[in-house]
Amino acid sequence: MPPKRASRRAARRATAAPDIGTRLAALARHLWWTWNPDPQRLFAALDPVLWEATNHNPVRTLAELPPERRASLAEDAPLARLLADCERQLKRYLAAPTWFRRAAAPHQRRMRAAYFCAEYGLHECLPIYAGGLGVLAGDHLKSVSDLGVPLVAVGLLYRNGYYRQSLRADGTTQVTYPEYDFTQLPLHDTGRVITVPVGRRAVRTKVWRAQVGRVPLYLLDTDVAGNAPADRAITQRLYGGDSETRIRQEIVLGMGGVRALAALGERVTVYHLNEGHAAFCTLERLRQLRAAGVPWERAQQTVFETTVFTTHTPVPAGHDRFAPPLFRRYFNPLARALGLRPDELLALGRERPADRAEPFCMTVLALRLAERVNGVAELHGDTSRRMWKHVYGLAEPDHVPIGHVTNGIHTETWLAPEARPLYERYLKPRWVGAGPEDDWWRAVDAIPAEELWALRNLLRRKLVHFVRRRLTQQIQRRCEPVSERIAALNTFDEQALTIGFARRFATYKRAPLIFHQARRLAAILSDPRRPVQIVFAGKAHPADRAGQAFAQQVFRQARAAGFRGRVVLLEDYDMHVGRVLTSGCDVWLNNPLRPQEASGTSGMKPPLHGGLNCSVLDGWWPEAWNGRNGWAIGDGTARASRADQDRADAELIYTLLEREIVPLFYTRDGRGVPQGWVRRMKDSMRTVCGVFNTHRMVAEYVRLYAP
Repeated sequence: MPPKRASRRAARRATAAPDIGTRLAALARHLWWTWNPDPQRLFAALDPVLWEATNHNPVRTLAELPPERRASLAEDAPLARLLADCERQLKRYLAAPTWFRRAAAPHQRRMRAAYFCAEYGLHECLPIYAGGLGVLAGDHLKSVSDLGVPLVAVGLLYRNGYYRQSLRADGTTQVTYPEYDFTQLPLHDTGRVITVPVGRRAVRTKVWRAQVGRVPLYLLDTDVAGNAPADRAITQRLYGGDSETRIRQEIVLGMGGVRALAALGERVTVYHLNEGHAAFCTLERLRQLRAAGVPWERAQQTVFETTVFTTHTPVPAGHDRFAPPLFRRYFNPLARALGLRPDELLALGRERPADRAEPFCMTVLALRLAERVNGVAELHGDTSRRMWKHVYGLAEPDHVPIGHVTNGIHTETWLAPEARPLYERYLKPRWVGAGPEDDWWRAVDAIPAEELWALRNLLRRKLVHFVRRRLTQQIQRRCEPVSERIAALNTFDEQALTIGFARRFATYKRAPLIFHQARRLAAILSDPRRPVQIVFAGKAHPADRAGQAFAQQVFRQARAAGFRGRVVLLEDYDMHVGRVLTSGCDVWLNNPLRPQEASGTSGMKPPLHGGLNCSVLDGWWPEAWNGRNGWAIGDGTARASRADQDRADAELIYTLLEREIVPLFYTRDGRGVPQGWVRRMKDSMRTVCGVFNTHRMVAEYVRLYAP
């Protein structure tokens, strides 16, 4: 070929190929990067300071790159090589044979599930989650993608997200709501706008898409031109507003979600309602069937047979209830369309249908119209059967048709990058194409004790540096003296036993319990030969004054004599803070009032890094604890009063710390390795990580999706 013609062809190919900025932008909007360390390393390399400032948002990082850095991207050879490698990894991931393709029965292959949830915790840069429910939903979608399960998801896109938490100088909570530009989030505009009937008004609703690996997550947004201000505000805040705001949001989620899937051509065979917020999905499906001429009984049976419902809380306040006048205001038109009287429609959401004063309950509606119902742990399944027996008209809880699927976590999302080289050397994990039966954690004894302990020390050091940095930022925001900032830089000891407590600050979780006997705790923490330190993080619901008071108690204790420098409370708990804490803490403390913790998943994350649980036997822990892989606080026996329970459980925590946990941590061999502690670490990894994960959980749901 003549040289000039060859050079012209090369020039045309170069012109046709996407530039590096376009390629980076495409990768940034594919949320596969949220559970893979190489693309995260790639985006951080663009501008490490900007990456941190945007809360690890690659779309905003790219948009806000300084012009000189943007101009230099094409000449950055290491970055170009890493980008090409990430693109290859994503291509291999999407093309790889999946567990579902290998293992699904013929009838399951015809399935397509639709998963509805009010919140999704996919990454800290996409603030459409509040806590455990959302993080569980995000992990669910990631495992669905990994396993190749045919599923589409639906949620809401909140203009202000969930609130940002800061603490004033007296420890009271300051609530702020940023306004997010959706074009600067890792989302796709589908170009679709649907209409959702909200009472007597038609609300225009825009549909966005988050691409979670193989899974499309459709997010509904009513902040659309042409809507009335009150309608634009429906999707303003997650868990904000009053009962009227909540019922309007849940109409858009449930009824609007069904309409959005139809408009997008998604053909669904089974609907999974993750908590009662989405229960109005069943009413829209009934409306569509009735409009098609299907008789009421047959329509009801069709919806019943194709609905899976997961209930997530045994706490009464966690179940949305609407006063009859409010419900009628929004649903009288639908009752007529269904051929029902308003009270007949109300009865679908009442535990006692004949009680005309009883509020309408979203959980009851879901229970009545879902054939397969589950709690999220074995104990929670039992609690749910006792709670809801009246809905089924049964006297014996054992006869209530509610089972359980114990929650899990998405391992790659929560695994610290620092742990991967060690595990790849000794455990040989197969991340791409693995199924729920793959359990490389059984080989944990192959890891030399000194190398596993070195990892534990590395992750604790990382946590200590993170705590110091965040604490300094908090002090600066409150305009506190320079002496406080200097003290923050010396907070915590890189070698000290570190306990973590991070979760929603609901009162039943009892965050301040460990301070019950302050002097005794101070003596444990300040032992110069065997020091201990505690890091707290968590948000209360913005309307939960009692939960915020608990945060204030912890804040004040952290600044009190005897605890200063040994106890810290980090503000604005999110997934980033969660990853650092769950990987860096030696012990994860959990002390809810049994049986009010439905499952809990935060305690499943420390064992990925050799962390140990010390927990009340509630939620998932009774299924995992074997006496060697952590510690149980008590034996599940309930006391006569809350005060008695608090006293007894606090006493048990102190005794465990004094007699077992602290001595075991500080008993070292000649090389400085605590051999007994490392044995517990390995037992924890072996018994927790291979079981309490969302791959196993999703496989169990597949059996419910296509029974």
